Amino acid sequence: MTKYAAPRGTKDILPAESSHWQMIETACRKVFELYNYKEIRTPIFESTELFTRSIGQTTDIVGKEMYEFKDRKGRSLCLRPEATAPVVRACIENNLLSADQTTKLFYIGPMFRYERPQAGRQRQFHQAGVEVFGSNEPRLDAEVIALNLQLLSEIGLKDLEVDINSVGCANCRPAYREKLRDYLKANIKDMCSDCQDRFEKNPLRVLDCKEAKCQKYIENAPASSSMLCVDCSNHFKQMVGWLDGLMVKYKINNRLVRGLDYYTKTTFEIVSNKLGAQNAVSGGGRYDGLVEELGGKPTPAVGFAVGLERIIGLLSNYELRITSESKTQLYIATIGDEATIVGFEMMQKARSHGISADMDYLGKSLKSQMKAADRAGAKFVYIIGDEEIKKQSAVLKNMQTSSQEEVAFDLLLEKAK
Repeated sequence: MTKYAAPRGTKDILPAESSHWQMIETACRKVFELYNYKEIRTPIFESTELFTRSIGQTTDIVGKEMYEFKDRKGRSLCLRPEATAPVVRACIENNLLSADQTTKLFYIGPMFRYERPQAGRQRQFHQAGVEVFGSNEPRLDAEVIALNLQLLSEIGLKDLEVDINSVGCANCRPAYREKLRDYLKANIKDMCSDCQDRFEKNPLRVLDCKEAKCQKYIENAPASSSMLCVDCSNHFKQMVGWLDGLMVKYKINNRLVRGLDYYTKTTFEIVSNKLGAQNAVSGGGRYDGLVEELGGKPTPAVGFAVGLERIIGLLSNYELRITSESKTQLYIATIGDEATIVGFEMMQKARSHGISADMDYLGKSLKSQMKAADRAGAKFVYIIGDEEIKKQSAVLKNMQTSSQEEVAFDLLLEKAK
């Protein structure tokens, strides 16, 4: 018989792991809502052109990693490799943006990239992130970075580093691109094949390379901050000032460009030294031209995304124990058919009163039912047999203390609470 396995690059999240994910997702919602962000949910697949136009034809995501397919009418669709472009599309389509207000949105969900699976990086992976539209204030960039740090702190992560940079804008970036091309020209033949390809198409992508043999050339590359126009330079200085005011510790990384072409001005990453080469836990930046590029009115915007698998990996490195408090408050153990009928009705009544409850469905002995209750983490077990039905009361056992007491049927729910 054929045995089926999860596709390469995907992973089942089993019940024993779910508590980690639930804790992280709860922390995300809590912190995002503290900053007045509202949830948005976009489709898992979109028009392929949405991503080729927004992310950039020369990026690895578009060139190598997208899950593209044709529907029955021959239209090119793509599993979303990231969430910013879909959120922008949704905002334009549903008229969520206004010139006289900021729009703050957050998302949590799966993304898809055809990458080489490794620790913290899967082909189906999960991100949570925020996008805020309508203001070019450097103060907002600082708020987004502070929010990102507060989220990671809420989860329990520490010893993180904030790397920041400015990649300029349409006015100053072309000159930097040419300066970078001139610098790389002499050594590009000694760099990896990907960098050689990036050099021809978009030399800024070379700065994204993680190959060891390329790093020595990248480390000495010209800094993007050296070529900023007055507007971009002032924006970066003010953003740094706001971070200082918030007591955020950071490092200016002049080679930080991120892997998406839509970024302008601020880019940032939060990294951990516990993750190896793929050390970014989260990252983001400003993308003031993307809304207009996708058909909307000129609208400044900034945001970030955090990788949930990366966080899961860090939790194990920090040895943070996430205990899953059992939600089974009451297990009803029964002896005999009549007791099973009474117990089933009693269990349903408990649930309708907000008490989590369960019972046996396999006809097990009382001893086996008690073992099942223990495995389920039940706090109480109520044991019903023929005698108990006659006197309308039964023994309620506290599974944590092993104490037990006689409790009337009509008082059970009060006791269980």
